[in-house]
Amino acid sequence: MARPRVSRATLVRLMGYLKPYRGHLIAVAIGVIVSAIAGVAGTYFLKPIINECIEPLMGQAAPDFSMLAAWIAVLAGIYAVGALASYAYNRLMVTVTTGTLARIRKELFAHMETLAIRYFDTHAHGDLMSRFTNDTDTLRMALSRGLTTLISSSVSLVSTFAMMLWLSPILTGLIVLMMVVMLFCLKFLGKRSARYYQQQQKSVGDLNGFAEEMIEGQRVVKVFCREDEIVNEFLAKNEALRVAATNANTYASVLMPVMGNLSNINYALTAMVGAVLTILGVMDVGSLAAFLQYTRSFGNPITQLSQQFNAILNALAGAERIFEMLDQPPEEDEGTVTLMYVQEEADGSLQPSAEYTGLWAWKDGETLVRLRGDVRFEGVTFGYTQEKTVLHDVSLFAKPGQKIAFVGSTGAGKTTITNLINRFYDIEQGRITYDGIDIQRIKKADLRRSLSMVLQDTHLFTGTVYDNIRYGRLDATNAEVEAAARLANADAFIRLLPNGYQTVLTGDGENLSQGQRQLLAIARAAVADPPVLILDEATSSIDTRTEKHIEQGMDNLMQGRTVFVIAHRLSTVRNANAIMVLESGRIIERGDHEDLLALKGRYYRLYTGDFELD
Repeated sequence: MARPRVSRATLVRLMGYLKPYRGHLIAVAIGVIVSAIAGVAGTYFLKPIINECIEPLMGQAAPDFSMLAAWIAVLAGIYAVGALASYAYNRLMVTVTTGTLARIRKELFAHMETLAIRYFDTHAHGDLMSRFTNDTDTLRMALSRGLTTLISSSVSLVSTFAMMLWLSPILTGLIVLMMVVMLFCLKFLGKRSARYYQQQQKSVGDLNGFAEEMIEGQRVVKVFCREDEIVNEFLAKNEALRVAATNANTYASVLMPVMGNLSNINYALTAMVGAVLTILGVMDVGSLAAFLQYTRSFGNPITQLSQQFNAILNALAGAERIFEMLDQPPEEDEGTVTLMYVQEEADGSLQPSAEYTGLWAWKDGETLVRLRGDVRFEGVTFGYTQEKTVLHDVSLFAKPGQKIAFVGSTGAGKTTITNLINRFYDIEQGRITYDGIDIQRIKKADLRRSLSMVLQDTHLFTGTVYDNIRYGRLDATNAEVEAAARLANADAFIRLLPNGYQTVLTGDGENLSQGQRQLLAIARAAVADPPVLILDEATSSIDTRTEKHIEQGMDNLMQGRTVFVIAHRLSTVRNANAIMVLESGRIIERGDHEDLLALKGRYYRLYTGDFELD
C-alpha cells in the first residue's frame, strides 16, 4: 500500500513542473476536447445518414444523393476540425515537454553542484548519469503522450458514454458490466507492473554505474587479466536487469492484449444483443450502427490508457530517482567570512579592489584580515563514518610561507588532512583556523578559492590548452596562462602540440602523456596564484628526469606560499620546513629532514629503505 502513495506524491510533484505552461496546457486541453468531441459527434451522424439518407434511397430507381452529399460534407467538416485541433495540441505539447525536461535537467545539474563530496563518494557515477539520461527520457515519453492521452481518453469516455446512454440504456448497462471487468484487470496488472518498473530503473542505474567504472578502469583490468571476472560480474548485473525488464514488460505486454480481447468480446456481445433489439423494433438500424461504433470507440480510450499506463509507471519510477537526488540536502555552509581582492595603500592599510591584484583579505564583518596562509589544526578528530575514526587528536601548524610535508602508509590520514582544510568534510572535535579564523566561519566557496590543489589523478576538460589552464582563474589573460605554463615547465611541450596553446584536448587529455597532463594541472594551480597550495602526490606520475626539470618551477610556484605536500617520494620533501610522519591517524614524528634522520625513527627507516610505504 505504501508504493501507490509514493507514486501519487511523485505524480503531484511532477505536475508542479508544468505550472509555467498553464496557458499552453489550457490550449492543449481545449484542443484535445475539441478533437475528442469531433470524433464522438462524427460517429453520432451515422444515425441520421443511415436512417434519413441511405434507407430512403434504397430501392429507388433514380436516387437523389444531394442530401447524402450534404451530410457527408458536414461529417467531413467535423473531422477536419478535429484533425486541426489534434495537430495544434500536439505541437503545443512538444513545447511543454521539452521546456519541462530542460527545467528538470537544469535543476538536477544545479542541485548536483551543491551536494557535498560525501554524496559522490557513496554513489556510483554511472548511476548518477543514468538520472540525466534514462530517467529523464522516460519522463519525455510519458509527458509527450501520456497527458494528452489521459485528457482525450477521459473526454471520449464521458461523451461516448453519454451518447450511448442516449441511444440505448439497455446496451449501455451491458457495456458497464464489461467495463468493470476491464478495470479490474487493469488494476491487477498495473499494480504488479509498477513494482517491476521500479526494479528495472534501479537495475539500469546499477548497470550503467558498473559499465562506466569498467570503461575508466580498462587499463587496470587488462594489466591484472581480470577480463573474465569483470565479464561475469557484468553478466550478473545484466541478468538482474533482464529479469526486472522481463517481469515489467511481461505485465505490460499482457495488459494490451487482455484489454483488446475483452474489448472485442464486449463488441460481439453488444452486436448480438443489439441485433435482437433491432429485430424486436426497440432500436432502429441507424442507432445500432452508431452504438456499435461507440462500443468500439469506448474500448479504444481504455486500450490507449492501458498502453500509456505502463509508460506513466516507468516515468514515475524514473521521476522518483530524480527527486531522490533533488531531495538530497545541499552542502551546508553557515560561514559569514568572505574573501575579496584588496590593494595595499602607502600607509599599509588594505582597501577592497574589484580587480585581481594578487592580494586577498578575509572580510569579517567590517574588518579586513590579510590572507597570509597561516593554517593550524588544534586537537582535530575525524572519521568518515561514526564507526571508524581516521584522525585522532591531530595538532599541527603551518606558518605563512612554510612547506609542510606528510608522509606515512596508505590510510594513515594524509589525504584526509587536506580534505579537511578544504572542508570537503567537517570535523567532529577540535578546530582548524586559517589566519586565526575558524574555517567553519568562512564561506566554503571563498575558503576553496584561497586554496589550489594539484591532485594525483588529473582531470582535463574538453577545450583548448588555454581553457584548461585558465580553469584555475577564469579571468586570466593568455599572457598569464603562458607565464604559468613556463613556471610549471609545461610551455615547451605545449608549443610542440599541433596548435600549441589552441590545441583542443578531448577524452580527458588522452593524446597527452600522464606526465604532460600532470604538468598542465600544476600550471592550472600556478595561474590561480593562491596563497595556500596543496600537492597530493603531485609528481607521482612524472618520471625522475621530468621531475628534475620542473623542480625549479615548483620551487618558484611554492615560494612565498604555505604549501602542504603529500608524497611517497621522500626526495621531494627533504626541503620541507616540517615533515609530519603519520600512522593510523596520529602524528608519530615531526621535524625537518635533518631532525627526523637524527631521531632514527620511522622516517629514518623510510629514508634509508629499512621500511617501505604501503
